[in-house]
Amino acid sequence: VQLQASGGGLVQPGGSLRLSCVVSGRFFSINAMGWYRQAPGKQRELVVGISGGGTRIYADSVKGRSTISRHNAENTVYLQMNTLKPEDTAVYYCNAMVGWSNYWGQGTQVTVSS
Repeated sequence: VQLQASGGGLVQPGGSLRLSCVVSGRFFSINAMGWYRQAPGKQRELVVGISGGGTRIYADSVKGRSTISRHNAENTVYLQMNTLKPEDTAVYYCNAMVGWSNYWGQGTQVTVSS
């Protein structure tokens, strides 16, 4: 199982980005999916998660500014982030629970700066 994240980049404060993560490989189904981020000198933290049934959980820091969605037929999870702030700058990692195993993508850099 492999996860391939994309969509990061440089954006000005107040701007928007959409991250995508495709899960590939041989598996029966994907359970929970999510996005984490790690800023320099900080621990990796959960940004948002979505269960197999569609239940979402958002970190307080992004609540109201971000939306997670998943396209099960395409094994893809998306993160739409709006009104971005400099403190959103981090490497964003997608995560997927496949069976009883936890998998990570390679990370995509998001930099919010003027």
